[in-house]
Amino acid sequence: MNARAFLENPQFGSTDAISLRELNKRVAMQLSVPQLQNVWVTAELSDVRESGGHCYLELIDKNEATGIIDARLRGIIWASSFYKISANFTTFTGQKLATGLRVMVRGSVNYHAAYGMSFVINDINPSFTMGDVERRRREILMRLDAEGILELNRSLEWGTPTLRIAVISAQGAAGYGDFINQLYSNTSSFKFVTRLFPAVLQGEKTAASVIAALDNINAQIDDWDCVVIIRGGGATSDLVSFDNYDLAANVAQFPIPIVVGIGHERDVTVLDYVANVRVKTPTAAAEMLIARAEELIAGLREMASDMLLAVNDKISGCSTQLAYMEAQLPVAPINAVERKRLRLDSCLSSLRALTTGRIAPQLARLESMPQSFSVAVDNIIARRNDKLSSAEALLQALSPMATLKRGYTITRVGGKAVASAAEAKPGETIETIFSDGKITSVINQ
Repeated sequence: MNARAFLENPQFGSTDAISLRELNKRVAMQLSVPQLQNVWVTAELSDVRESGGHCYLELIDKNEATGIIDARLRGIIWASSFYKISANFTTFTGQKLATGLRVMVRGSVNYHAAYGMSFVINDINPSFTMGDVERRRREILMRLDAEGILELNRSLEWGTPTLRIAVISAQGAAGYGDFINQLYSNTSSFKFVTRLFPAVLQGEKTAASVIAALDNINAQIDDWDCVVIIRGGGATSDLVSFDNYDLAANVAQFPIPIVVGIGHERDVTVLDYVANVRVKTPTAAAEMLIARAEELIAGLREMASDMLLAVNDKISGCSTQLAYMEAQLPVAPINAVERKRLRLDSCLSSLRALTTGRIAPQLARLESMPQSFSVAVDNIIARRNDKLSSAEALLQALSPMATLKRGYTITRVGGKAVASAAEAKPGETIETIFSDGKITSVINQ
């Protein structure tokens, strides 16, 4: 195609096209409506940074079910109002504007030809942020309570003594150094054993990092008496990461007591409600552990004092008793013998009285016994004679001789009495017994 044909082609050089500048101008005009000026908007802060006195950030909204960002808008707080807004927000909430905070901001939609659309913020409602932080914190605590684990770590009894300390802190952090220095320089010379389990204690990785450190400690749980989670001073906004359900649940269910010393005294996180002990600083955590050890030593000293007092009282009592026994020893045998002699005399008198009372009746009885004995013997003999006479008469009546006298005889064959004729045979010799003698015969028939 030659140059003339190119110029004469109606599709080129059309006067209907507008410039990008013009397009942006039209968009800006469409956005300059009252409904988009000085409106209150709720969102979460992201990518917050300061530059040249201005504050640049992103306002985002996340899907509650998936956590995916489904709305995003660039935000700006110009230096002319940033100091006032930031100071007011920090005074009211105790924390600086930072990524992760939910805020209610007032501003206007602005469309710049070179930089595109942004939301120029001119005010922030700190009450909304405080309410949102407290709401999330309350929701976490209510969930832990409903699951029955809120008070588990808080109710654990401390071991005695508590000298083996597992420490969760950032590697090389000033707070960790203060804790170790305070602990090992104690004036009572307690021999503490510590080990650092490094973790990230600010930003989005905080919860996962601390949970990993707790898992490492739990794997060697028998080596430790308690866990200390410490973090020195810093921006209060960094503490938002500690308001995490998973981290709170791990702390609440940990099998040994956990001490939390995070931030400043005025700062509060969910961990402060579930840990066994909450202290304001890392140094305060060390002081608390030293105080527990000193309390134990004081208890042992008091116990030792009580034992010494009891032993001294016992020894004193025994000494008094021994002195009394020593004084009684020379006269004790004599007194004992005299007491025994008096007891024997008393027994002898009692025996004599008892003997006299019992022997006299028996002697009288013995004296009357001969006459009674003679009468009893005569009676017994007479009864025996009567019995013998009766037996003799019965015997005589039943005797074979009495039968023979009445004319009966007894026939014997071979010395044996026979009662039937069939028992005797011809030719046998028989013996016939009478009352006055016997005869011998031979059987013919």
